[in-house]
Amino acid sequence: MKAECKVWGKGPDGKEILKYKLTASDGAYVELSSLGAAIVSVVVPDRDGVLADVVLGYPKAESYLADGPCAGKVPGRYANRIAKGKFTLDGKTYDLPINNGPNHLHGGPEGFQNKVWESRLDGDSAVEFLYFSADGEAGYPGNIKVTARYEWGDDHALKLTFAAVSDAATVVNLTNHAYFNLSGFKENVLGHELCLAASEYLPTDETLIPLGDSEPVAGTPMDFVNPKPLGRDIEADFPALNYGKGYDNCFVLDDYIPGQLSVAAELVCPATGRALKVFTTQPGVQIYTGNWLEGCPEGKDGVTYHDYDAVAIECQHFPDSPNHPDYPSTELRPGETFTEAIVFELSTK
Repeated sequence: MKAECKVWGKGPDGKEILKYKLTASDGAYVELSSLGAAIVSVVVPDRDGVLADVVLGYPKAESYLADGPCAGKVPGRYANRIAKGKFTLDGKTYDLPINNGPNHLHGGPEGFQNKVWESRLDGDSAVEFLYFSADGEAGYPGNIKVTARYEWGDDHALKLTFAAVSDAATVVNLTNHAYFNLSGFKENVLGHELCLAASEYLPTDETLIPLGDSEPVAGTPMDFVNPKPLGRDIEADFPALNYGKGYDNCFVLDDYIPGQLSVAAELVCPATGRALKVFTTQPGVQIYTGNWLEGCPEGKDGVTYHDYDAVAIECQHFPDSPNHPDYPSTELRPGETFTEAIVFELSTK
């Protein structure tokens, strides 16, 4: 393993944005950025040994600031949506910025994804990012310290572990928002085959806020229990697909046990043989088929990204959990530590 670090750019406040590169012994590598604790590149071989970058991203660090797709970054303090930007905790109602229709999304426009995190190499195979979010930032209570640690190995598994502590009761939901295209962006992802360890999903209203109870995927276009191409049913006349112009839904993982890793998803590109298996300790996975990528910043090597050019597989707690007491809790209290993990395991078939 080999680790490198360089200055990549500067944030709005002049703080240096660092880019890290972790390279496996066979040349496969990942690049990570201190802006948003982001996955910038994942370069892995296809079945013929040809290396290609399989995540959406931009050549300039500054392009990651407030980009629409939130490419590769860690959104927070609460990933995904909170209805009407309001939640009540211990009898007090908190108001959050509205930045997605009538709702609060990814911690608001000044969320963790748009902050330059503190960062450091940890040996030759890991990078640790740290962000301190002050009480009242984006309307959330409590001073919270968050770490995101990435580890890359010769097994081509990118392991992400989160930890967070707060000095007051608050809510937290963390994920990574990387978009994958296992063809190396030679084609869109509608031909990629997806399998989910989820026999239920969360129906939503037209603003993508969960209605309440989960429902079976069986007999609907939401069924990925057996592998199928992402594009097979994407144009079906079905509420979830009509609302989002494609998939943008949270699936309930069948094997969820708090604190234990379980398989969430497997994505395969038949053309290249590249496969991605995702494991997590979290209860849900949001599948977003890049339905609104058009118009985002210019990509690597001058590429222009189009809708459905990549898919995000976001392991997380359920959207709007603070307003649904029956969902797995996202509350974090003093003396507790929020810990979750996501593993992106790349291979070939």
